[in-house]
Amino acid sequence: MEKLKALIQKYKHAWILVYALIYIRWFSYLEKTITVHTGYHVMHARLDDLIPFNEYFVIPYFIWFGYVAVTVLYLMIHNKDDYYRLCAFLFTGMTISLIICSIFPNGTDFRPQVDPDKNLCSYLVYHLYQTDTCTNVFPSIHCYNSIGCHIAIMQSREIERSKHGRLIRWSSFVLCLLICMATMFLKQHSVLDVCGAVLMAMVMYGVVYGYPAMAPAGDRRKAPELFRQER
Repeated sequence: MEKLKALIQKYKHAWILVYALIYIRWFSYLEKTITVHTGYHVMHARLDDLIPFNEYFVIPYFIWFGYVAVTVLYLMIHNKDDYYRLCAFLFTGMTISLIICSIFPNGTDFRPQVDPDKNLCSYLVYHLYQTDTCTNVFPSIHCYNSIGCHIAIMQSREIERSKHGRLIRWSSFVLCLLICMATMFLKQHSVLDVCGAVLMAMVMYGVVYGYPAMAPAGDRRKAPELFRQER
């Protein structure tokens, strides 16, 4: 019992993750109320028609869930300061996205017909389409959160000083890029959704971190007082 109390006390800052429940309930509500029958603003750019569908991008698309979870949990355990910054970055952007979808219903109109019997990846995409509607896509949270996690990894002193720090950073960059590409190659998102995510990430970076993007961890300036925590 004492060990459990000590563990709870040590990681009491995990309480902020309760936000996930709020996000899921809000997003689920939008998924039910904004449909092809109610109508929405179609997010579709000419460039979308030039990007071919590729079911194999479902692999990095699903890896996203582990990428975000592992990054958040790693910082929660190793650096409370960076953990709060990342949560502020992710949760603020996710909330803004929900607000946008609430007042500006949006979605896509270019999902292809997928044969689930073609291969395993096609099977996964087929069921992804069944469970995730083509609405509430702008800006892309898949892209936004991937960018946020990569920034957090780039700024982590613990990762910078680790034995495989350089490999972790480069792997994060490649994965972040593949996830953003996956949203378009799977026809889950329009190029417009990705651009919206990048723009929102650029704005939120300045608000949360307050120093040049991707600067080495050792050279970073102090973050705004609002997000600075005592270690």
